Amino acid sequence: MVIQVKVPAVGESVTEAVVGRWFKESGDYVRVDEPVCEIESEKATMELNAEAAGRLTVTVPTGRTVPIGTVIAEIDTAAAPPAGAPARARAAAAATPAPSASAPAVTPDTAGNSGRARFTPVARKLLADAGVPTDRIAAAPGARVTKRDVLDALDPARSQPAAPAPDADRRPVRRERMTTLRGTIARRLVAAKNETAMLTTINELDMSAIMDLRARHQEAFTARNGVKLGFMSFFTWAVCRALEEMPVINARISGGDIVYPEYCDIGISVSTPKGLVVPVVRDAHLMDLPRLEAAIQALADRARAGKLTVDEMSGGTFTITNGGVFGSLISTPIINYPQSAILGMHTIKDRPVAVDGEVVIRPMMYLSLSYDHRIIDGRESVSFVIRVKELLESAKAEWLRL
Repeated sequence: MVIQVKVPAVGESVTEAVVGRWFKESGDYVRVDEPVCEIESEKATMELNAEAAGRLTVTVPTGRTVPIGTVIAEIDTAAAPPAGAPARARAAAAATPAPSASAPAVTPDTAGNSGRARFTPVARKLLADAGVPTDRIAAAPGARVTKRDVLDALDPARSQPAAPAPDADRRPVRRERMTTLRGTIARRLVAAKNETAMLTTINELDMSAIMDLRARHQEAFTARNGVKLGFMSFFTWAVCRALEEMPVINARISGGDIVYPEYCDIGISVSTPKGLVVPVVRDAHLMDLPRLEAAIQALADRARAGKLTVDEMSGGTFTITNGGVFGSLISTPIINYPQSAILGMHTIKDRPVAVDGEVVIRPMMYLSLSYDHRIIDGRESVSFVIRVKELLESAKAEWLRL
């Protein structure tokens, strides 16, 4: 029996995905639930596991963009498992080589083999004007042949890289295809800069109260809740209280309206090997600090393991990002569009500050709030940061629910 491996649905608004790297090659024997490849969408990268055991035949190479539901491989369940380690049928893989990134998608074919390629109207017109029949253009079955493909096929010199100048830098470089997730991040960051009137306000926070609570109650908190007490839960709790008092910070623009969510879904930026992702803690305003800590750590662990779902990264009304884990002293974070504000945490440094007329050394952190000035005024943005600062500097042991 042959089982088809299809690109799964990865979200309601996602209609296509990119076939990422294959963990297995054609001819390899795969086992049930064994990862066979990565599927990249504009929202996330996910692993695709084998539904059954058998011999794998790859039909779509790495880097190809295909619609949701496309068959990208087949598994022959009648194939016998190998006696030892899974053997690679390299002959099968060699029979269907992956296309070179520098070669044109189609080339003239004197054998007249066009497969089942689909020519765009412009491509057909160009071929007709040149007197070249479509069956003289080689293309992979099901491929879409565009104007550029035809021009490259008619004039191979178009697709060749220009010869470097005699004095050009000839030192080696390494190229990697930008993942769909990284491309989406890039587009959204540019949209946030271009489509919002973004400003940033900055204040400083004395972390003494929080650090003292962690030092005194870490052991009891961990024993009671099964997770270590971090900083992010304190900030999330304080942010939710401040958002309830100043709902415009939690709002967003939608057409000609301002939408005010009556809940706080807080996005927490997490750096992973594949890029920055923002899992969302739903209804964070209803959680106490121990529940927030558990939820944040669980999402962060799933993010770093590449196990987040699209739903876990969708939505969000406000975002918190912590550049301090990388040593950032101060920065102006970019709004997670279409949200209207983002709070940036930074590294903690012992600095001299004036307290009751005396200079003392305190663990200080800079807080920065980037906000969309179209709906948030300076008074509101500054008041929000000061309120978060007040709450955190007065942190109490009662928050820990011990």
